Amino acid sequence: MRLSAFRTHRSASFRLTPLTLFAGASGSGKSTVLQAYEALGALAGGAGLGEVFPDPLGCVPEWADADAQGRRGFRIGCTVDGPAGAVRLDLAVQAEPALRIVGERLTVDGRTLLSTALRDPERPAVQAEWLTAGSVPVTRAPLPDDRLGTALLPLRVAGKTEGQRLVLAAAEQVVVALRSVFACDPQPRGMRRPVMAGDGRLRRNCGNLAEVLHRTRDQCVRRYARLTAAARTGCAGEVAELAVEELADGKLRALVRRGPGRPATPVERLGEGELRFLALALVLLTGPGVLAMDRAAEIPDAYQSLTVLADGFDRGLDARQSRELVALAAETAKRGHVRLVGSVCDASFARGLDGVSVVDLVS
Repeated sequence: MRLSAFRTHRSASFRLTPLTLFAGASGSGKSTVLQAYEALGALAGGAGLGEVFPDPLGCVPEWADADAQGRRGFRIGCTVDGPAGAVRLDLAVQAEPALRIVGERLTVDGRTLLSTALRDPERPAVQAEWLTAGSVPVTRAPLPDDRLGTALLPLRVAGKTEGQRLVLAAAEQVVVALRSVFACDPQPRGMRRPVMAGDGRLRRNCGNLAEVLHRTRDQCVRRYARLTAAARTGCAGEVAELAVEELADGKLRALVRRGPGRPATPVERLGEGELRFLALALVLLTGPGVLAMDRAAEIPDAYQSLTVLADGFDRGLDARQSRELVALAAETAKRGHVRLVGSVCDASFARGLDGVSVVDLVS
């Protein structure tokens, strides 16, 4: 991830491992890194610039002065490793006087595959050119100034020449990697309420925890058993089983069964840390087919990769719960299907653990 000029970051670059935790005091820019990652993911999924950046001026660094035309903006980007090589995406966004993409560049091994530039401020488009490497070296055409050009290339490039095939491979590598993101922020208040059965996909706030527990118990016994095992460490008291009951009004309520002869505990009676622990453990043990996210439908399930973005990963958790969760994240990351990028105030619980990379930020 590169935050060349974004909010509090300037010329910042962070290499992300399968399990990366950003640590630092309030105001050090931990959340900003995750927000930039989520924004690139949304753009790669086809979202418009205004939807992704509802407060674009808030993304402009305070030290960024306007130019002679009164223009100010921000710059972010990333490099995605894969079969096409190390593909680099750089994006320049104008926040004022109007929100628009004013420059985008896609490169691999120093070779430019796509570049765009704002030629006419009066038109809602940028002039783009991408590699053809045929009888014509490049193809030129206008692209919308509120969409990520890289995400549009598969619809515009025929793939007939070697150059076009390289462009398609690089663009698809970046788009698939960025789209495979689930930003998770469990909200215990919503998780305490019984819910109606729906599509069984876990929402960002995990408010439909009971519904997804019900689906997981019925469809994946092994994952459900692993979740129960994690709950024994993350929840106070004895945990014999996680269960879901259907109430008279048809709603579902999650329960913690304590053992023979003991009454079950409804999840609404659990502490906030216990609820956040259960929600995050469930996220780490499931996948794109269970989470409410824009999954890459063209990728077979066996090859689906998922990056969980967890801002405030340790919020409300004690050190024991945090250690158990990060150990679970390391376990799933080793399998290659789930990556985690999180922010924490204090990473002491994770330092030295195998597979965990801690990035310390200073405010």
